[in-house]
Amino acid sequence: MSTPAVQVIRPVRGFAGFRLHELWRYRELLAFLTWRNILVRYKQTALGIAWAVLQPLFLMVVLTLFFGSFAKRGGIPGPIFFYAGLVPWTFFANAVTQSSNSLVGNANLISKVYFPRLTAPIASVLAALVDFAAAFSVLIVLMLAYHTYPSTWAVAMLPALLLLAIVTALGSGLWFSALNVAYRDVQFVIPFLLQIGLFASAVAFSTANVSEPWRTLLGLNPMATVVQGFRWALLDAQPGPGWMAVLSIPVALALLASGAVYFRQLERTFADVI
Repeated sequence: MSTPAVQVIRPVRGFAGFRLHELWRYRELLAFLTWRNILVRYKQTALGIAWAVLQPLFLMVVLTLFFGSFAKRGGIPGPIFFYAGLVPWTFFANAVTQSSNSLVGNANLISKVYFPRLTAPIASVLAALVDFAAAFSVLIVLMLAYHTYPSTWAVAMLPALLLLAIVTALGSGLWFSALNVAYRDVQFVIPFLLQIGLFASAVAFSTANVSEPWRTLLGLNPMATVVQGFRWALLDAQPGPGWMAVLSIPVALALLASGAVYFRQLERTFADVI
């Protein structure tokens, strides 16, 4: 009778400790967790995926009513101006919220079975892309209704801007998910930070309202670059990302790298603390 194979898991130091190759090995689990997050989010809801559209639409109405006369939009209608900024911001907010609870929400699985813990926050960020796709489809309808057509070359920048938003959301999610395991009151802080972040990311105004050097410093917030970049690429809203992107890309990468390092440092204690 043959003995069962035994896999010994030992801690690894340095960059090898991230075990990034295991993400590919457990890719089916990552796909399952992503799909499960999508199903659970809208299970037993009356409107289902429509909530992904209603959230930015309601915020669009509020911003149009209260900030429409203050934002310099360069002739762009208020509803489409605000909605174009809310689409990437709503994706970021949902991704951070879901990823920050990804470890606590999978407590039973983490305490019983080994798998790369990084798959939990990554799956949450990927699931938020479904909401983004639904909200973006409504944005296309609004652009057609307002007869607003972007230039071809500017639209080509949208994947890069979305990638910047994904990196920023994942970096934030790694930090908050690890912190949420050790300090459960983090879940109460995140909504407050996101409310502040909505205004700090230039969702309610155009960066044309901001003079230098504050406009450049605004680039320290990658989501401000993403929001302005979406408006620039789709609505030809000026100014373009410019120097903001030069600052935002290193900040987003640093956020992702530091979040991964902190996540890895606390990872060995997740099963005990959670």
